Amino acid sequence: MTTDRRTFLKTAAAGIAGVGALAAPHVARAEKAPLELKMVTSWPKNLPGPGVSAERLAKDIATLSGGRLRVKVYAAGELVGALAVFDAVQAGTAEMAHTASLFWGGKMPAAALFTAGPYGLTPLEHRAWLEQGGGQKLWDELYGQFGIKPFMCGNTGPSMGGWFRKPITSLDDLKGLKMRMPGLGGEILRRLGGTPVSLPPGEIQQALSSGAIDATEFLGPFSDMALGFYKVVKVYHYPAFHEPNGAGELLVSRKVWDKLDEELKRAIEVACSAEAARSLAEHTWRNAEALKVLKEKHGVQVLPYPEDVLKAARKVADEVLADLAQKDALSGKIVKSWLAARDNLDPWSDVSLQSFLAAR
Repeated sequence: MTTDRRTFLKTAAAGIAGVGALAAPHVARAEKAPLELKMVTSWPKNLPGPGVSAERLAKDIATLSGGRLRVKVYAAGELVGALAVFDAVQAGTAEMAHTASLFWGGKMPAAALFTAGPYGLTPLEHRAWLEQGGGQKLWDELYGQFGIKPFMCGNTGPSMGGWFRKPITSLDDLKGLKMRMPGLGGEILRRLGGTPVSLPPGEIQQALSSGAIDATEFLGPFSDMALGFYKVVKVYHYPAFHEPNGAGELLVSRKVWDKLDEELKRAIEVACSAEAARSLAEHTWRNAEALKVLKEKHGVQVLPYPEDVLKAARKVADEVLADLAQKDALSGKIVKSWLAARDNLDPWSDVSLQSFLAAR
């Protein structure tokens, strides 16, 4: 064998060995079994809006993690009940949940503000508070007590005021009214003389049909139409003074989260951020379409709340927030931060968005 040939073979062998050494970590990672995660939700399966959002989120997490994370989605009732998903993640029954913070007021009085607050932040203002105004840090602190890491991972936009059997013509019409309205909006209703009822989304229409409740709110026309409320009642009031924003949340067990490497954590973060933006765009478009169908095809009356209702609700909302701030030290910090964000953002929203919409 010539010297040149021996030199060539030695060089080639070294090169192959080097390539093998570089490739080894990637081969090892590819051969490692993916981490299987269960995601329980508060939504009926594939409910237009949040139900579909949960499915998209699961797929995005799998894609962005390069298949290292696989998420199986369970609709409400398939593994645990719609309002038991927080407990399921805390207990380890599931590693994730797709839901809304307004359901957890019994555990954490200020939790609802991370979905929406009465006379509060618009969808863009809410995101600004979380990402720029310190809201996410407080959210982490609040849920961290239960071993859970929260993310905003959806937004259904502004809600509607609610569905009623007959028009609300004055504040007196709220007296004795049994209405599905969880969160801080429910407390406002109670102080105005109504009876708030908390029901998971999948049980609302049946409660309306049976007369167990007189009225309901949920989201906007897109999701509300899918749940068939218009088949039972025909009056649809606006605006949603109690819920001008509709942020959804992903709950992740801290035991799982803390074991993930930075690449996998980033995959979840990016997937949540993308879904928050995508779902808001979807609801903005689909709500407009559904509102037209409800009015023109199904004969729904779309009516503004009377001025005395909005004025009284505004006054009571201030009282509810003031009382909320007194519940405990962390609730006080959250309310203070949320109110500061509203005060800070309000002047800009007035001269930018509100003035433009009025002119348009």
